[in-house]
Amino acid sequence: MQVEIFADAMALARVAAEWTVKACNQAIAERGVCHLVLAGGTSPRQCYEVMRGMQLDWSRMHIWFGDERCVPADHPDRNDCMADEALLSHVAIPHVQIHRMHAELGPEEGARLYAAELACVGRMDVVHLGMGEDGHTCSLFPGKPSLNDGRLAFGVSDSPKPPPERVTVGYAVLNAACHVLVLSAGKGKQEAIARIRAGEQLPVARVKNAIWYIDRDAAGDAFPA
Repeated sequence: MQVEIFADAMALARVAAEWTVKACNQAIAERGVCHLVLAGGTSPRQCYEVMRGMQLDWSRMHIWFGDERCVPADHPDRNDCMADEALLSHVAIPHVQIHRMHAELGPEEGARLYAAELACVGRMDVVHLGMGEDGHTCSLFPGKPSLNDGRLAFGVSDSPKPPPERVTVGYAVLNAACHVLVLSAGKGKQEAIARIRAGEQLPVARVKNAIWYIDRDAAGDAFPA
């Protein structure tokens, strides 16, 4: 694990925002465009709230999502609604450059449409990932057959966390990305981080070449101060 440890969640969010904007600006300078995958969860949200006040050419940004719950399009539990509130409604990004998952259509149809859209792009420039207390990321959960699904995006119908139906990108997207940042804060993440530190291949640990930003609470005894 390539890990950086911060005093608290807010310090993590500030540095994560700086890292992200730098990586996005680099992609824009090199290719004229940047494709950024956003994550759900508290730690990513804090990062996005910081990012909205930073210098970035949003007209050249394309926003994607790592996963989405199969609930109505305006449901408050959706990751894209969180991203709208924390970031996207505060910046000048063209609507057509926000690539939402149509999970409201159901897991299979939503995933089919998203995989087709992803296939037109190629690799992502920057990917944000969160981590659940069980070590899941996106909607890739421990012990599920979908961990071996090679598609760019696919439907999930047996999520152990409600709701059971979701759409998620797969490792085919995550492991092809130029840069991946895992954001994890809080004591509830200690056990999963300790297990990964010990070599257990929990779902998030199967993402290659990721940089981990964690806070002191999440680090616990796995990374003594």
